[in-house]
Amino acid sequence: MKLQLTILSIGIVALSAINAHAQDLHFSQYFNSPLTVNPANTGFIPDADYRLGVQYRNQWSALVNAPYKTMTAFADAQVFRDRLENGWLGLGAVVLSDAAGSGNLRSTKVYGSVAYHQMLGFSSLLSAGFNIGYANKRVDPSKLTFPDQFNGEFFESGLPTQAVFSNTSTSYFDLHAGINYAYFPQENVYINAGYSISHVNKPRETFFNNQSENGIIPMRHIGFVNAILKLNDQVIISPNAYFSIQSKATELQGGVQANFNLSEAGEMQVIGGLYYRHKDAVIPMAGLVVNNLNFTFSYDATISSLRNFNNYRGALEFSLIKKGFYPSSAGRETLCPRF
Repeated sequence: MKLQLTILSIGIVALSAINAHAQDLHFSQYFNSPLTVNPANTGFIPDADYRLGVQYRNQWSALVNAPYKTMTAFADAQVFRDRLENGWLGLGAVVLSDAAGSGNLRSTKVYGSVAYHQMLGFSSLLSAGFNIGYANKRVDPSKLTFPDQFNGEFFESGLPTQAVFSNTSTSYFDLHAGINYAYFPQENVYINAGYSISHVNKPRETFFNNQSENGIIPMRHIGFVNAILKLNDQVIISPNAYFSIQSKATELQGGVQANFNLSEAGEMQVIGGLYYRHKDAVIPMAGLVVNNLNFTFSYDATISSLRNFNNYRGALEFSLIKKGFYPSSAGRETLCPRF
C-alpha cells in the first residue's frame, strides 16, 4: 500500500507539471543563477566586468527512475562604462533546459536580457532590467499513465483515460522585468536587494485546445536580499534570503555562506554554507574558488513528509561560474568586499 501511494504521489506530481499552474523551475543556489532570478542582475557584477556560468540540478532520483534534471547556461557583461556618466548597460543571455520524469516532459527556454545601472552618489547603485525569450515545452503521452488508469493495484497504460492531448508541443514568448538596489557604505560592507516579476505578459502554455483561462501562466513574484561582509583578511560571509510566490505556490529560503581565504590576495578560497528552504529542505553547500573560477556543490536534504519515501534524498546541484575584467579595466576598484 505504501508503494502504491508513492506511485500515485509521483503520478500526481507529473500531471501537475503538465498544467501551467505548477511553480516555475528553480535552483537552491539561486544566487548562482542571477539572470533567472532577476533580469536587473544583467551586468550587475560588483566584483568583475563579465561572467559566464553553468548550473545543473538533479532532483528526486530516489523516487523515480527518470529524475528531474534542470540545466542552465548564462553569460552577461557590463558595456558602455566609458560612455555613460556614472552608469553602464548590462547585456546577457540565458538558456534553460529541463527534463521532468519518465513522460519526457521537456522544456527549453532562451532569453536575452538588458539592464541599466546608475550610481547614486558614491555608495549606492540602482538598476532596472528586463528580458524577453522564447519557450518550448513538449511531452510524450505514450510514456505517461494517469490517475484514471489505476486498476486498484498498479497503473495500466492500456486502460482508457480522459487525458487526451491535442498536441505534444507548445511554445510561447515570455517577458520578465525587475529592479535592484545596492548599498556599499564602506569597503567591507555590501548590501543588495531586488524584486522581479516573471511572465509579465501572462503567456499561455497548454497541450489542449481549451481556449479558456486554463493554461495561462500566472505571474511569479521574486524578492531577495543579501549582504557581503568582510570580517577580516581571511573570512567573508554572505547571509541572504529569497522569497517567491506564483499562484498558490510559495518558496522561502535563507542561509549564509562563508569564503575562507587560502592565499595572499584571494586567488584560492574555500566556500562553506548552510541554507534552509521553509518546510522542505536543509541545504548544505561547499565550494572552491581558484583564480576567479567558482565551483559550488549543494545538496537538498528533504525534511518534509516526502522524506518518508525518499529517505531524505532530495536534489543535488553543481554550479561553475567564471568572472573576469576587461584589459582596459585594470586597477578599477570593485563595489563589494574582496580579499
